[in-house]
Amino acid sequence: MEHNAIFNIQTEEDFLTQALRIFKFQYDNNQVYQSFCSYLNTDPNTVHTLEQIPFLPIEFFKSKDVLSTKDTPQITFTSSGTTGSETSKHFVTDLGLYEQSYLKAFRHFYGDIKDYCVLALLPSYLERTGSSLIYMADDLIKKSNHPESGFFLNEYEQLHQLLLKLQKTNTKILIIGVSFALLEFTEKYNMSLPNAIVMETGGMKGRRKEIVRQELHELLSKGFGVQKIHSEYGMTELLSQAYSKGNGVFDCPAWMKIMVRDTEDPLTYLNTGKSGGINVIDLANINSCSFIATQDLGKINQDDTFEIIGRFDNSDIRGCNLMVL
Repeated sequence: MEHNAIFNIQTEEDFLTQALRIFKFQYDNNQVYQSFCSYLNTDPNTVHTLEQIPFLPIEFFKSKDVLSTKDTPQITFTSSGTTGSETSKHFVTDLGLYEQSYLKAFRHFYGDIKDYCVLALLPSYLERTGSSLIYMADDLIKKSNHPESGFFLNEYEQLHQLLLKLQKTNTKILIIGVSFALLEFTEKYNMSLPNAIVMETGGMKGRRKEIVRQELHELLSKGFGVQKIHSEYGMTELLSQAYSKGNGVFDCPAWMKIMVRDTEDPLTYLNTGKSGGINVIDLANINSCSFIATQDLGKINQDDTFEIIGRFDNSDIRGCNLMVL
């Protein structure tokens, strides 16, 4: 199936055209998704709008092989989960498509990755295998071509000295880190980094008490000496990410879209500004499933940005979830 068309989307009409094309492809080729659609009595020939497309509950990735191709997976991304909980598995048959997605999205929101020194403070992810975030961060580090770019496990003093050095040379810095590690760093060091983008990927992962996003960002802003804390919204089951440049307000790349469903009636969609369950359309996820009903709660703003406001009470704690507001 032709993939590049999704990265040329310019209008809402373009998005709908590609979404319907991919829906029909996945209905025909993804046995798990087709069975789910059939359970809802969905006739693909009568689907003409985004609202008519069924969204596969994200829990299916824990128990089923969600694939729309017979190609052999090049890699299997897994969720972190908690002790004793079942993890999601995302079988990726085209790593090039994943790389295109995150590189094009990063360029759209932040410019050329070669302009940055990329520092990844992701200890909990480095301590396990199968993380899609580690794959992306590793590739960004390599493509930055900066000699100081790299991963940090718990070498906080080494990171501190490097940041001081980079700040003196006015180097543009991207610090991408899991929330508890960023907090631990700011409790040891107080910095002023006007040339830095600090991007939290969410999750205390059982390492610290959960705090609301506003408090987290205030602490991190003060500790790193930056005005805003950026955030990344992604998950194991997706091949695309949305980004926030502050205040927890996220933008999607052109091939990704958020819809908000009624928590009491998952087939009903809510108007702008009303809170409900987050459905994600990720057109880059062609070879898996592009239409996923997550366990996140959120709302869409008037300008099509969105906010995450928590999670369903009965859902597992996930590695990539954001702070509960």
